[in-house]
Amino acid sequence: MLVSQRIRAIKPSPTLAINAKAVSMRQAGVDVISFGVGEPDFDTPKHIRDEAVRAMEEGFTRYTAVGGIPELKDAIIEKFRRDNNLSYERDEVMVSCGGKHVLYNLAQALLNPGDEVIIPAPYWVSYPPIVVLAGADPVIVGTGEADDFKLSPESLETAITPRTRLLILNSPSNPTGSVYTESQIEALADVILKYDIWVVSDEIYEKLIFDDRPFWSIAQVSEEVKSKTFVINGLSKTYAMTGWRIGYAAGAREIIAGMTKIQSQSTSNPNSIAQKAAVAALNGPQDSIQAMLRAFDQRRKYLLERLNGITGVHCNVPGGAFYAFPDFSYYFNTKMEGTTIKNSTDLCEYLLTEAHVALVPGIAFGDDNFVRFSYATGLETIKEGLDRIEDALGKLV
Repeated sequence: MLVSQRIRAIKPSPTLAINAKAVSMRQAGVDVISFGVGEPDFDTPKHIRDEAVRAMEEGFTRYTAVGGIPELKDAIIEKFRRDNNLSYERDEVMVSCGGKHVLYNLAQALLNPGDEVIIPAPYWVSYPPIVVLAGADPVIVGTGEADDFKLSPESLETAITPRTRLLILNSPSNPTGSVYTESQIEALADVILKYDIWVVSDEIYEKLIFDDRPFWSIAQVSEEVKSKTFVINGLSKTYAMTGWRIGYAAGAREIIAGMTKIQSQSTSNPNSIAQKAAVAALNGPQDSIQAMLRAFDQRRKYLLERLNGITGVHCNVPGGAFYAFPDFSYYFNTKMEGTTIKNSTDLCEYLLTEAHVALVPGIAFGDDNFVRFSYATGLETIKEGLDRIEDALGKLV
């Protein structure tokens, strides 16, 4: 039996595939250190877990409204007001089973076959497949290390055609950690309004920003820009709730209604218990975020120092999230025992086999010269992993 054309057009998530291989090796008794998956290594804060227990004990275990319970929508609306000075109504907000699910619903509701979606590279691995699954065409626009991997208004304007429907903007960025400034956001907004296109602002790492940098959402630029923006966020990264699967979107009510209709015919409502926990996360104490951020910052600084100390490797300073994206192309066309390292995939395969360290090749994010490190793991683990990497690289000739 042949699978559908849409399935043949996409590949499994490379980050999840790398993590699965690392888990499989561990189960076989191999001591694997993983820098692969973007998952905080902290427990979900206790007051959030307690609310989930309370929801279960009170029998809140049945179907809910498809697009989220009213109290969670209200908590999201308050979060936007409090943190971003943005105003939304309930029918402009919906809740899905994680941020990825939100993006999938949005693409299905907004895009038509033949539409083009501009995606700056390096990009999160799931953006292009989500666009393809909606029948639209990803238009990849490269950005440079010298420009901190940020899309310029000139590059954006050059990429726009009569078929352009949407721009996907991710700040702080996965995989680079780049954070757009207010002026950079405003310059992109000018182009968006000039050509009357939509923009998705993926803000899942909004709270994970270092060095006292401010966060700017493109929806904050003006009411006119806000009307063309879909803000995507969730609880996975900020509250260490990756397994709870709660993401949300805010934007034009007609498209939100369409997304809700799609969800009603696919997953129905998000998990009822996780929704109650999400209310506690958004409305409750926020001190756990700062504690997590301090730990990530310590790891970030150590990782950068070590990476930039490796012969031939250089890495920009990530301003947010918990990723580093160093250039390892110095080691391309090197060999060990007849094996030639030709690209980032070969290098990551070599390091997994030789050093038992799992990384994600840069080609998965649209730039083959780089490798992504997630430092959402303990400092001692990071130290050991880098020691192994340096040792393995030293064997290449």
